[in-house]
Amino acid sequence: MALAEDFQTVLDSLPPDWTDLTFDLRIFDEQRYIEAATIVVQVNGQPYSRHDWHWRVNSAHEFGHAAAPETVHGTLDVLDGLGIAGELAVREVRSGRVEVQPMWGRPESWRQDFRRRRAQ
Repeated sequence: MALAEDFQTVLDSLPPDWTDLTFDLRIFDEQRYIEAATIVVQVNGQPYSRHDWHWRVNSAHEFGHAAAPETVHGTLDVLDGLGIAGELAVREVRSGRVEVQPMWGRPESWRQDFRRRRAQ
């Protein structure tokens, strides 16, 4: 199965309120590591040293300091298109967390808009 399809399968299995997903990525042909690394850097893939997995990738559903799932899917699709085969291993999924924004000094219109957007 292709990496992008694997990732989509993982996303489809997550609960609707998931917030963070961490997975490891390994490519099978280590001769193509540099080529793959130049692509995985787009989603801030964190390389491992002395480990059997190559990168750790973080994805955030709606907020947070991680790559958007659409971007991760697109990046994995590029790897698939180049014929770089590999596998994913889900390491951690978090759900039920809420975004916290400082409200001090914000106008009421901004606060109402923030509540309206997050209620969807």
